[in-house]
Amino acid sequence: MGSAKIDFLVEQLEQLVAEGHSALVFSQFTGFLGIVRSHLDSAGIAYSYLDGSVNSDGRARAIEDFGAGTKQVFLISLKAGGFGLNLTTADYCFLCDPWWSPAAEAQAVDRAHRIGQVRPVSVYRLVAENTIEEKVVALQDRKRALFAAVVDDGDLFGSAITASDIRELLG
Repeated sequence: MGSAKIDFLVEQLEQLVAEGHSALVFSQFTGFLGIVRSHLDSAGIAYSYLDGSVNSDGRARAIEDFGAGTKQVFLISLKAGGFGLNLTTADYCFLCDPWWSPAAEAQAVDRAHRIGQVRPVSVYRLVAENTIEEKVVALQDRKRALFAAVVDDGDLFGSAITASDIRELLG
């Protein structure tokens, strides 16, 4: 069974690698990353891989290979790669599935947006239509709006926040 998301991702990665770009590919699902790995293997695209099962030596090797340009694609599980990585070699970032927390996604993207980054970084959020992913993105948008109302505007009660909004934010 084919997947439009995987087909799109692999097509983009083939083009980017051919043009000399480097890309981070994040997913919260290691099974999804496994499928992407087999597609990249079939396409002849070398990649680094990092999830929670990779030991510290493997992690260091994956980071080194990507940073040195030996591998132009880095597949990373969102939880394993959300912190402690400086991957400014990348100028493209793909978020393959939305995470409940917009902050977790932002932290992942920040792996490429670091001191030392000399190129613009393009970020693609891949969201399948008519799926739970659209609902997660809508929840993220509400969380961002609520955060902005509280932090940026300082006007928690003037922005008509409902009990449901607070439950969703804390849930």
